[in-house]
Amino acid sequence: MSSSDLPASCVIFGASGDLTRRKLVPALYHLVKEGHFPAGLLTLGVARRPKTDEQFQAELLDAAQKYSRTKGVDPAVWAKVASRLGYVQGTFEDPATYAALKSRLDASAPTGTRLFYLAVGPDDMLGIVQRLAEAGLLAHDPASGRRAHVVVEKPFGEDLPSAHALNQELFKYLSEDQLFRIDHYLGKETVQNLAVLRFENMIFEALWNRNHVSHVEITVAEDIGIEGRGKFYEKVGITRDVVQNHVLQILTLVAMEPPLSLEANALRDEKVKVLRALRPLTGKDVGKEVVRAQYTEGLVGGETVPAYRAEADVDPVSKTDTYVAMRVFVDNWRWAGVPFFLRAGKRLSRRLAEVVVHFRDPPYPLFPESSGRSANVLVLRLQPDEGISLRFDTKVPGGNMRIQGVDMEWSYGKAFGGGGPEAYERLLLDALRGDATLFTRHDEVEAQWRFIDPIVQAYRDDNAPLSFYSAGTRGPDEAERLLVEHGQAWRPLL
Repeated sequence: MSSSDLPASCVIFGASGDLTRRKLVPALYHLVKEGHFPAGLLTLGVARRPKTDEQFQAELLDAAQKYSRTKGVDPAVWAKVASRLGYVQGTFEDPATYAALKSRLDASAPTGTRLFYLAVGPDDMLGIVQRLAEAGLLAHDPASGRRAHVVVEKPFGEDLPSAHALNQELFKYLSEDQLFRIDHYLGKETVQNLAVLRFENMIFEALWNRNHVSHVEITVAEDIGIEGRGKFYEKVGITRDVVQNHVLQILTLVAMEPPLSLEANALRDEKVKVLRALRPLTGKDVGKEVVRAQYTEGLVGGETVPAYRAEADVDPVSKTDTYVAMRVFVDNWRWAGVPFFLRAGKRLSRRLAEVVVHFRDPPYPLFPESSGRSANVLVLRLQPDEGISLRFDTKVPGGNMRIQGVDMEWSYGKAFGGGGPEAYERLLLDALRGDATLFTRHDEVEAQWRFIDPIVQAYRDDNAPLSFYSAGTRGPDEAERLLVEHGQAWRPLL
């Protein structure tokens, strides 16, 4: 039986929030439009503000029209969504909210899968799960067709002790197969395609090791700032906001061994092995291997933007990182000695996320003019314009032996007539189905924090000095040192 035939309901906590409007509602609309969600899917929003079902439907229609990837909605499809779209008003702390929710669910969707999406801050997560359990809403018996799945957003904890404690508390009410820790980067088509590229194409997998790979770059760059989240960013910084989850997850997919199967735990087992093989960075070593920085006033898109310290709710002498670059090593047989260069930043020159695999130069310089410049480069673009390119050297036509690099380009948009579904569409559907392949397991999350915590502690101990860069640039000059020491340079952002 396909997911479109199964009885199901979707409950969104934080239904008035930005995540719901920008991501979840457009995803829900497209899943219904394309027949992936059950035709009678009941969707209920839960939030504090009083409003009627009709008001809620009108708000979400406006959101779908604004943020849908097709720039508009089909009235007939929306009518199907709206006919099963309701609202439950109440605070997350009040047991009456959960009683009202249970009444709505029991009346309209008494069986099947119940997906509870917690589009809320981390402080509300545990309390909502506890009250759902107390209300009898987390009953889970797959053999009888009754399932309860809970999706939680990042951040999942703020360090290893808090992430471990949160896992243990959640396990009082949920089993691992009920809990879906979302990282939307794992829903991107090119990220998912990494496994296909490597394990279905021996031309790449045969070379995917220390014998043939010189170094790897992973970049997650944004041209936007902190978007009014000063209080949040002062607590976390980009190392914990982006590297701890998005960047390390991409690293695991690049570096992992072939899984025994595509079953969720088989894949996640291999990712955990990579995280455990990361060479620890502690104390003064962090200053050698990590560059952290913060943006100052600059030009982005032709407009002057303020320095991070001038943003609302930010300490005027803040040392919070808005950029980080680091050199890491995966100490195992496949990757011994191969540096992975990771960087992430806010207010950079452009929005870009990519993986760049640099292959080694030929062992003997038959064409000396081309030596030392890593002619063979495989680039996987995650955003924008998802796709893959491969660079190699060729002879320029003419009487002279001139060598020039050329690119073989492939993009989702050109190959398939569009960029494919948004990440949240795939992840919502998988959470409904109970497929946890693209969600992080408890030991993954804890292994990520185990690597990141000593780095953050080194920041506090001033073992990694804070640099600065102008908004709208490539980042701090100090970051170049990490690659120069290997005779290389970052792939340009500009």
